[in-house]
Amino acid sequence: MADELSRDELMEYLRSTFALTPLHRLLGIRMVQTDEPGKVVVEMPVAPEAFNGSGNLHGGAIATLVDVAAGSCAARASNFEPGKNTLVTADLHVRYLGRPKGDVVRAEAKVMRAGRQLTVVEVRVLDPHDNVIAFADFSAMLVPRREPLLASHAGDDREPDL
Repeated sequence: MADELSRDELMEYLRSTFALTPLHRLLGIRMVQTDEPGKVVVEMPVAPEAFNGSGNLHGGAIATLVDVAAGSCAARASNFEPGKNTLVTADLHVRYLGRPKGDVVRAEAKVMRAGRQLTVVEVRVLDPHDNVIAFADFSAMLVPRREPLLASHAGDDREPDL
């Protein structure tokens, strides 16, 4: 397609889009540059904003980090076209294996299979010492553009809202 985004343009779009998401900003999530095809790396500080009531890294914060990394990786590997279709999480399974030792965790996402509609991604969450603290598998589905939940962002009501 002539109007298709290049890999670099798509990654810049993804960076700018998830940087605007309030939850991602709160958690300090940021994309790390990688040249490896089919791989996305995303980092998050181990900070009080991401802690649970017992002062440890919250599983939901780790799951959010995984979802951002895997979703971005799936977007790169699929026929995702911003404004034309949407990539939605179909399934996410996270196995929590330990606590991080250090002040940052990173999620390394790799595509396992990219089909026409379903993309499967594997994610490892590591601390600065390369200890695996979580392992996840993720699948995303490519669907027609969806109407936003906010009424101020009204879209076409014929679009599916999965």
